[in-house]
Parts: sequence; structure tokens; C-alpha cells
Amino acid sequence: MLKSMTGFGRAEKNVADKTFLVDIKSLNGKQFELQLKIPAFLKPFEFDIRRLLSEKLGRGSVDCIISLKDTGTAKPVTINTDLAKAYYQPLAELSKALNLDASNILSTLVKLPEVITPSSDTLTDAEWNQFQSVLETAIGNLNTHRLDEGKSLEDDLTARINNIGQLQEEVIKLEPLRKQKIREGITRLLEENVGKENYDGNRLEQELIYYIEKIDISEEQVRLKNHLDYFKDLLADPDDAKGKKLSFILQEIGREINTTGSKAYDSTIQKCVVQMKDELEKAKEQVLNVL
Repeated sequence: MLKSMTGFGRAEKNVADKTFLVDIKSLNGKQFELQLKIPAFLKPFEFDIRRLLSEKLGRGSVDCIISLKDTGTAKPVTINTDLAKAYYQPLAELSKALNLDASNILSTLVKLPEVITPSSDTLTDAEWNQFQSVLETAIGNLNTHRLDEGKSLEDDLTARINNIGQLQEEVIKLEPLRKQKIREGITRLLEENVGKENYDGNRLEQELIYYIEKIDISEEQVRLKNHLDYFKDLLADPDDAKGKKLSFILQEIGREINTTGSKAYDSTIQKCVVQMKDELEKAKEQVLNVL
């Protein structure tokens, strides 16, 4: 079963007097890359949140937004008295110097930066444990989405590999005919340009054997068949993270296809090679999304 790197997960839950909303989006990426946005009071737990996301998601470009929904309850605040006093003295002097009414100074003071701030709030250990369950639920929903996407990827990749296998069977059928055509073509050229009685038939046979061995593609076909079988076996492997392995196998498949094309010297086989390359490129594009 394949798992895609693309997915989306969401979870929402009340924790004490707070309502958390967790949104996680994942796209394909070479490594684990995380963009994390969290409320200030979750900062002490940032490393734990990052570790949990990394362990559960493995690879991909991940955006995670953790927000706190307004529950309508009053939030405690803190008044910085020392700062207010520091602001008051120059404001009072300014009012006196400008002959302004000093009765409005208090309303001005409370609007100044850092005079009134929300109380520093954080999660208790029990609340943190409950919040982790919210985060894990969102991760679980994302991974479920990834599996659904992975099923589509697996179906498409299986079809591409099967298509390459069918084209390879055509190449194997054409291989004996190709050798015969090469033999007949060289013999005909010699007869036309040198004359049948003017060359050594035994020497020609030796040279033909040497030449045909050099352009023989039987070894490439054996390796290609093994790579295709290994690719399908790996698709069925229960391991989640296998995108890189599949990509490496596709590189090896491409190497055997390219060598087959360079040795073919046959238009019909070349057409099969072109079609195999087309299927291979489509498979490579899909593998980029596999975890």
C-alpha cells in the first residue's frame, strides 16, 4: 500500500476553557519541512509539537496552523503599574505645560503599549496531554487522506509498469527477427559491393557473430524484467515510506530502456523504446508524490 505525501487533516476539541483548532496540510517534498504557526502560550511545547509531526508524517512540505477559537469567556489581564507610573510623570508635565485638562490622563495611559496585557497563560500537564490527542487526531485524518491518495498513485504506477512490461515482451519477440535482418542486410551489402565469390564466408560468419554479440540486448531484458518485478513487489510492501526506493528503481529501469534503444538498430524496437520511455516519465512524475 502506498501513501501519498499530499493530504489534509483537521481536528477541533475543547481543552479546559480553550477550544483548539488544528489544521495540517502536506505537499510533496524531498525532506520533512515544517511551517508551524501556534499561539504564544504553546511556545513552551513547540519542540514537542515539531517532534510529533515529524515522527508521524515522515516526509513532505507541511503547513500546520494551531489556533484558539474564541469561547466568549472573559480573559484575565495584567496591569503593569510600574510602567504606568513611568508613563504618567512625563504626561502630567506635558499637560501642565500645555494647560490641558489632566483628568483624561488615565484613559490615555491604559492605551499605551504594554500597560495592560493578557495574563501569561500556559497549559498544565493534563491540558497538554489532552491537546496532544487533538494534534494526533488531525495527523491521523491527514494520514487517512494520504492513504486514499496513495491508492490512486498505486493504481496508476502499476498500470505504467505493466505497460512497460508488455512493450518489453514485444521487444523480446522482435529480437530474433532483428538479428536475422542484420545478418541478411550485411550479407546483401557485401554481395552488392564486393561480389558473393570475393569474400570469405567463414570470416564473415565470425565477424557477424562478434557484431551481433556486441548489440545483443538479452542481458538488458533480463535486468529490466527483474527491475519491473522488484518495483511491483515494493508497491505491495507494507512499509509506508518507500518513495525514494521506488524512484531509484525507476532510474535503473530507465538505464536498461536507454541501453536497449542504443543497441536496437531496428525501427520497430525503437518505437517500443520510445513508448516505454513515455510510460517511465509518467511513472517518475507520480513517484515524486509518494511518501
